Amino acid sequence: MIQEKGTISIHTENIFPIIKKFLYSDNEIFLRELVSNAVDAVQKLKRLSSLGEVKGEIGTPDVQVSVDKEAKTITISDSGIGMTAEEIKKYINQVAFSGATEFVEKFKDAKDANEIIGKFGLGFYSAFMVADKVVIDTLSYQEGASPARWECDGSTSFEISEGTRTERGTTITLYVNEESAEFLEEARIETILKKYCQFLPVPIQFGMKTEHVEDGLDEEGNPKYKEVEVPNKINNTRPIWTKAPSELKDQDYLDFYKELYPFSEDPLFWIHLNVDYPFNLTGVLYFPKVKNELELQRNKIKLFSRQVFITDEVKDIVPEFLMLLHGVIDSPDIPLNVSRSFLQADGNVKKINSYITKKVAEKLGEMFKTDRKSYEEKWKDIGLFVKYGMISEDKFYDKAKDFALLENVAKQYFTLPEYAAKVSPLQTDKSSDVVYLYSDNPAIQNSYIQNAAKQDYDVLQLDGPLDTHFISLLENKLEKTKLKRVDADVMNKLIEKDHEYESVLSEDQQNLVKALFEKTINNSTMNVEVTAMNPEEMPVTITMDEFMRRMKDMSKMGGGMMNFYGSLPDNYKVSVNSNNKLIQKIAATEDEQEKEQLSRQAFDLALLSQGMLKGEALTAFVQRSVGMM
Repeated sequence: MIQEKGTISIHTENIFPIIKKFLYSDNEIFLRELVSNAVDAVQKLKRLSSLGEVKGEIGTPDVQVSVDKEAKTITISDSGIGMTAEEIKKYINQVAFSGATEFVEKFKDAKDANEIIGKFGLGFYSAFMVADKVVIDTLSYQEGASPARWECDGSTSFEISEGTRTERGTTITLYVNEESAEFLEEARIETILKKYCQFLPVPIQFGMKTEHVEDGLDEEGNPKYKEVEVPNKINNTRPIWTKAPSELKDQDYLDFYKELYPFSEDPLFWIHLNVDYPFNLTGVLYFPKVKNELELQRNKIKLFSRQVFITDEVKDIVPEFLMLLHGVIDSPDIPLNVSRSFLQADGNVKKINSYITKKVAEKLGEMFKTDRKSYEEKWKDIGLFVKYGMISEDKFYDKAKDFALLENVAKQYFTLPEYAAKVSPLQTDKSSDVVYLYSDNPAIQNSYIQNAAKQDYDVLQLDGPLDTHFISLLENKLEKTKLKRVDADVMNKLIEKDHEYESVLSEDQQNLVKALFEKTINNSTMNVEVTAMNPEEMPVTITMDEFMRRMKDMSKMGGGMMNFYGSLPDNYKVSVNSNNKLIQKIAATEDEQEKEQLSRQAFDLALLSQGMLKGEALTAFVQRSVGMM
C-alpha cells in the first residue's frame, strides 16, 4: 500500500538528465558510491552495538552485490542499520541544492563526476547514471520499526510504501538502462569492485566461487577433495596499512606488495606512514626496482579515503620526484569525492606532501647510517629517487647531501664531502677550482678514462637519465667545483696546471702538421689544433667543448634558446699531440704518401676511440691497417 507520494526537493526537473549527461564518462563510480554507503551503514551498526544501543547479537554484517542479467538489475544489499520511512525522506529525498540555476551554470562543462557528486551530496543519486528506476527496501535496527520501500523512476517523483523486508538492513535495486548494459556483465562488476572496494573494512560478497575442500580419505588413506560453491569475497578487510608496524613482519609487506602488483619484482624496501596530527594519514610506500625506466613506473601509488579507493593520480599529494614510488596512502582528511582542483588547493594536501618528503629523507638517511654496504648495493635504484629529489626540491637537497652517493668508474661510492676530499689534492686547477671528471659512456670513452688514470685522476660514472641535470645541480651547489666530461678536451686542458708541456716540434713543423691534418680530414666541423701534451697521450684526440655539448644535450629536453643549440651542427676539436712519437715521425717523413697515410691512420684511431668510425670509413681503416702491418 502506497503511504506517500511526493517530489524530491532538488528544485529542478532537470536533475537526472544533468546527472546522466555530465557524469556519463565516469559512470562506473555509481558502484563505489552505493557500496561505500552500504559499508557506512554496517560500520554505524557496529558502533551503535559497541555502545549498547542495539539489542541482541548483530552477527557478522556484510555487503552483498549481485547481478541478474535477465531481469536487468544490479542489487546492493547490506545488513547495516537500515532506515525508517522518515529517514528515507530526510536522507534520500532532501538533496541539498542551493538552486538549479547555480548547479546548471557551475557544471555545464563538467567532466569530473567526483566533482559534482562531492559538491552536492549526490552519492546515492549516482545510481541514476546507469538506472531508469531505483528501488530501496529497508528495515531499521530500531525496535518496533516497520519496513519501508522507496521507488523512483528517474523523474523527480517518488513513492514510499510499506516494505516487505524482515531482516535489518537495506537493499538497493537498480533497473539498468539500455545504454548501461555493460554493467550487467559479472566480469565488469567484479573488476569495478576490485578497483574501488578491494580494501573496504566490511566483507563484500559478489556471487559464488568454486573451492576444493577435503572430503575424507580414499582407500589408500590419502585426502579426497570435492568442489563446493562458496561466497566470493572481493576484499581484504584489514590491509597492512591499517595495522601497527609492530604487528607486521617483512614477509607481510612483501605479500601485500604482490597483492597490489602481482607481476612485479620484490621492492627494495618500504616506508610505513602513520600520523594523526596535524592531519590523519596512514599508508605504505615501496621503493621499486626502477633502474632507468623513468616513465613506465608512474601512477602506481593508490589514494584511499577510509579504505575506499579514490585515484592513482596523486601528483599533488606526493612530491613529483617520488611519483616513481609504489604503494598506498589513506587519509580521511581527503574527501572521497575529490576533484583535481580540490587537491591542488587543499591545505592538508600540501602538508601531506611535505610530510612524505620528510619521511622518505629520514628513511634513506637511516639506511645509509645503519647499513652502508646494503645502501650502496641498492644505489642504482635509490639514486634515481635521490637525484630527482635533489634536482626538484631545495629542501630535499639539504637533507640528501649527507646520503647522496657519487659512483666512479671503478665502482667505488663516495658521499659529496668524501669525494671532494678525495680529488681535491690532485684535481685542483691553477684557478683553485676542483675539477670532477666524469664519463657518461665508459665503454666508448675508455681511452680517455685510461689517460686520466695515468695521471692518477679519478673519473665519475654519470650515465643515468637525470645526470645531465644532476651535473648542473652539483656545479650550482658545490663551491668552486667544475664538472667536465672526460673526453671534453685533452687532459692537460681539462685540468689546467701551472706546469705546461713544451713542444718537441718547431713552430714551422707544427704549422706543417696542422695543414696536413686539415687536408687529410677535410671536414669543416673538425677544428684542428697542434698542442704540446704528455708524450704518453694519444697522437690525436677528438673532443667536443663541454659547454656546447651540454647545451646540445639539454636542448633535447627543452625549448627556446635550448633548441637553438640543438640545431647547431656538431663541432669537434681535433687535438694533435706534438710530443707523441707518431706525430714526430709524421713531421720528419719526407714521403708525402706515407705522411698522408699515417695522418689518416692516426685520425681514424681517434675516431675509433670515440665510436665515430663507421661504414665505409671503418672498412677502409681495417684494410689500411692490414696493408700497413
